[in-house]
Amino acid sequence: MLQFVELIKDIQPGIFVHSIYIAEELDQDRKAGFYGNVNSQVESVADQLGAIPELENGFDAIGLSQGGQFLRAYVERYNSPPIHNLVTFGSQHMGISDIPTCRPYDFLCQVARRAARGAVYGHWAQENLVQAQYFRDPTNIATYLEANQFLTSINNEIPESRNQTYAKNLATLNQLVLVLFTEDKTVVPKESAWFGSEAPPSEFRFIDQASEAPTYADKVLIPMRMQPLYREDWIGLRTLDERGRVVFDACVGEHMQMNDCWERLVRKYIGG
Repeated sequence: MLQFVELIKDIQPGIFVHSIYIAEELDQDRKAGFYGNVNSQVESVADQLGAIPELENGFDAIGLSQGGQFLRAYVERYNSPPIHNLVTFGSQHMGISDIPTCRPYDFLCQVARRAARGAVYGHWAQENLVQAQYFRDPTNIATYLEANQFLTSINNEIPESRNQTYAKNLATLNQLVLVLFTEDKTVVPKESAWFGSEAPPSEFRFIDQASEAPTYADKVLIPMRMQPLYREDWIGLRTLDERGRVVFDACVGEHMQMNDCWERLVRKYIGG
């Protein structure tokens, strides 16, 4: 993250850059990427951003991986100071249907992953394991809607608690730039970066061309414009899109392998 900040400063001389943190100590801040209550973390970030004088008139923001949907939560719930352009790289806007894999010697990640997979919709996991709080199982949507307190909220999926402020705030963005990694195997499905999700199994049916018997595909993806949250405009995404303010882009490579594709996006949407 610190290296990325310096790269941005190199191509945008004189720009003020703030790197959001949850804990001031680097090892504790990294731990907060796996353990903690996301709703509380987003609230803390809102306080943090509100105390920075350089940001008081608004700013452009970059969200890397899960940071993207967390920044979107900030826009919907707080947005003071306001975000002008929000660029998200490989973010899980419609959640994930599998807990992200870990690097071979990333023991912190491995412990968190095992715990999350063991009881992803249990109360402890939903309060304390970050990845569990945006896990959206297409085979168990009813339990997800009942147990989840973060993703269901920022996607306004619960009718009785739907918050109109979320839609109003998101629609104030100048640009929402959604970047997908073409070979992403960490985010499942990778199309979550574009507000895509796996359909429930009941929607997997298709006709086998040889036997003409009903069968099931491995998965069927629901694209952004087919999502109920888009069609009924639960979060202001449709309003934003119809104004021409939603941008789909892609980086060739695996998750967070941005190579050089980040530079043109930063030049176009950050600090202008």
